[in-house]
Amino acid sequence: MSSSSKGPEITKWHSKDGEFRRQVSSFRSLVEADSSAEFPAEAGRYHLYVSYACPWAHRTLIVRKLKGLDSIIGLSVVHYLMGPNGWEFSSPDDVPGATLDDVNGAKYIREVYFKAEPEYSARFTVPVLWDKKKQTIVNNESSEIIRMFNSAFDELLAPEYRGINFYPEELKPQIDELNEWIYDTVNNGVYKSGFATAQDAYERNCRALFQSLERIEDILSRNEFLVGKRLTEADLRLFTTIIRFDPVYHGHFKCNIKQIATGYPNILRWTREIYQLPGIKETVNMEHIKKHYYMSHTQINPTQVVPLSDGPDLDAPTVRPAARPY
Repeated sequence: MSSSSKGPEITKWHSKDGEFRRQVSSFRSLVEADSSAEFPAEAGRYHLYVSYACPWAHRTLIVRKLKGLDSIIGLSVVHYLMGPNGWEFSSPDDVPGATLDDVNGAKYIREVYFKAEPEYSARFTVPVLWDKKKQTIVNNESSEIIRMFNSAFDELLAPEYRGINFYPEELKPQIDELNEWIYDTVNNGVYKSGFATAQDAYERNCRALFQSLERIEDILSRNEFLVGKRLTEADLRLFTTIIRFDPVYHGHFKCNIKQIATGYPNILRWTREIYQLPGIKETVNMEHIKKHYYMSHTQINPTQVVPLSDGPDLDAPTVRPAARPY
């Protein structure tokens, strides 16, 4: 079976009515701290497949880094260009930042999906959390993977990382409420705007996006982070969209009512503060981000010309929290 003989059409994101509707993730098992669980937390057992370009995968990279999981959970990074066969692995000599698949020897991420489920027929998305022992996909839903990384591996961590919690019990109701509307109108809202093929669908989703950005700007005019002085998963989930906003979504996805750099001073301050935290910068690869969107989405940008700007300077001015904010 060739790698292109099965699966959905890669670039057909919109529905017949012109609306973009995101696919529901298919693999939803959980790694647990319990040694008797189906997927127990073990060092070296699990492997994470990501794209530096993808905001959903970027979430998992950030939590893996901030929780000190680098030596416990392996990592493979796909090529930034999504072609007809989907995400492809590449040598770092050919594509700096990318890797070969040294776990399954796959050429494309779709082969990893077919190894786990030979009859799989949905999209081949990242992130993917792979179990090397059972030779299967544990989970491909970013929101669940970051929750696993947040707590399931704590007993295996170095002391300085143990107990770091981006989803603390006392803040769960606030985080959940924020996640719900930010996901719908911002994280997914940029896609619903950019992949719309009907004017009404585009305008409705773009206006909802900017209404939510105004709401976020107001929150951050009063708070250091979304729920006060503590960095939580709500911030990390939003950050991966905002850092892509000016260099990609503003132009490529026509989300052009305002820019973060000039229209939202508090969101910009917040973005800089997170970007400047130790470990965050190395999870950001703007070359992969820009080249993926502008070169992969040929139905939007048929010339594949990539704009020059990387968005606002996030290294300066320096923003320092009073103490580690998590």
